[in-house]
Amino acid sequence: MSGTTTSGKKRTTGVTRHRGGGANRWTVLIVLCVSLLFVALDTTILYVAVPAVTEDLRPGPVELLWVVDVYPLIAASLLILFGTLGDRVGRRRILLFGYGLFAIASAAAALAPNPQILIVARALLGVGGAMIMPATLSILRQVFPDRRERAVAIGVWSAVAAVGAAVGPVLGGFLVENFWWGSVFLINIPMMAVMLLVGRWLLPESRGERNGPWDVLGAVIAALGVLGLVFGVKQIGSGEHVVGWTTLCPMLVGALLLALFVHRQRRREHPLIDMRLFARPAFGTSVGCIVLAMLALVGLQLIAVQYLQLVLGMTPLETGLRMLPLVFAAMAAGLTGSRMLQALGPRVMVSAGFVLTAVAVLCLTALGTQDHPWQLSAGFVLLGFGFQSTLFGAYESMLSEAPAEASGGAAAIGETSYQLGAGIGVAVLGSVMNAVYAPGLHRVAGVPHRASRAAGHSLGEAYQVAGGLGAHARHALREAARASFVHGLHVTLVASAVLLLIGAAIALRLPRRAADAAERADGEAPGPGHDAEPAPAASGR
Repeated sequence: MSGTTTSGKKRTTGVTRHRGGGANRWTVLIVLCVSLLFVALDTTILYVAVPAVTEDLRPGPVELLWVVDVYPLIAASLLILFGTLGDRVGRRRILLFGYGLFAIASAAAALAPNPQILIVARALLGVGGAMIMPATLSILRQVFPDRRERAVAIGVWSAVAAVGAAVGPVLGGFLVENFWWGSVFLINIPMMAVMLLVGRWLLPESRGERNGPWDVLGAVIAALGVLGLVFGVKQIGSGEHVVGWTTLCPMLVGALLLALFVHRQRRREHPLIDMRLFARPAFGTSVGCIVLAMLALVGLQLIAVQYLQLVLGMTPLETGLRMLPLVFAAMAAGLTGSRMLQALGPRVMVSAGFVLTAVAVLCLTALGTQDHPWQLSAGFVLLGFGFQSTLFGAYESMLSEAPAEASGGAAAIGETSYQLGAGIGVAVLGSVMNAVYAPGLHRVAGVPHRASRAAGHSLGEAYQVAGGLGAHARHALREAARASFVHGLHVTLVASAVLLLIGAAIALRLPRRAADAAERADGEAPGPGHDAEPAPAASGR
């Protein structure tokens, strides 16, 4: 193959060529999964710490949104840059740099004395995450050329990602209750130090084609385009008007820069990303499915955490434990994903996953201001299994469409889609939630107008405002805020279900069988810079 593979100081041949037995590639998978686990943890571990951060650092509503959103925002904008850079200079090298930066940024976040420092530290965490995420997936693509083995590896990889994101609130709740909110970041430091040493020793180095110069300008244009687009949507999520300088302008500039990036890549002899991949239905559709799945559910997860803590009155640890059914269901879907893919095919698996998740979301609309643990657990089980099945099928189809030497770029596209969907989802579903929640507090009997307006910013702020009122007004404002929040939650759940059903319809463009994409790839002659060695047909494995 055209890529080179080395490990540590000595060159290790055949790591990306192994077709038979041997534990080497599975050992590599374990290291990659542990790397991904802590990056995924950081996506959600802060959710249950938001009330503690608010009480300690006193961020404003916009600053609080930035604390939560800046990590996926920066990570999304830089994934293409670092994914394609890894193809050039070495994926392992970028991964090791990511470990180091992630540890340094975690220390800065844990010791942040004010919201501004915390936002900057979270942004640096996003840079480190952007180095780590595409590198793990592209190395996996290189180490597992056989599609069936790769499907198993992606199942484990995606299960770990789901576990990390879902366990985040559990671990965060335990740490916040027993220590302080900064401890949710401190746990990254020893693990990243260990991964830096283990990764240098065990992980294989691999590169893609190095013909022609690396398009630095193109990478910067892509980063700024994604940043502008997500920033504009995030401003809408913070309550800004849709038509305004801080919302419409960044979105338009971002869209124009992304259009320029696509045009530039189509004209270059050696592009960062081969745009012809998007002409393949399986690739483009998979990317769209990843965006829609994340858009529909990540913002919803943040709202669900607030519901459990602020409406039902659970502690951070209790909140995390309540979300364990989602964790176990996602793990089951990831670990059985390879068999389901072979039995159902990408089209049915991804579409059914979307539909099952939509059903779970609609079931949760029956929740109110009273606790119904069995109903909540059943909804989380369906949600976790359906959502993870969708992501697994979409990632496997996308990665199998891409040639091995361009796996860094393909992985960057997948992870950009993941983070882009997450960032937009928090803004869009947060906007829906705020649009429904705030009007319910405009007129509350016995509560001054100024207090009602302040309470309309968020449920947490409503509780703070209520604490300064008399007994009757305090009770009235708290009850009105809880009822308004639950109403907003119901509307947001319906909006999420609509997005999921749209995703189910889009997924019908995926191949009927898992082998279809591989068979098409086998029939195509390798282009310039592609591997001369034909990929094994999935149907023959």
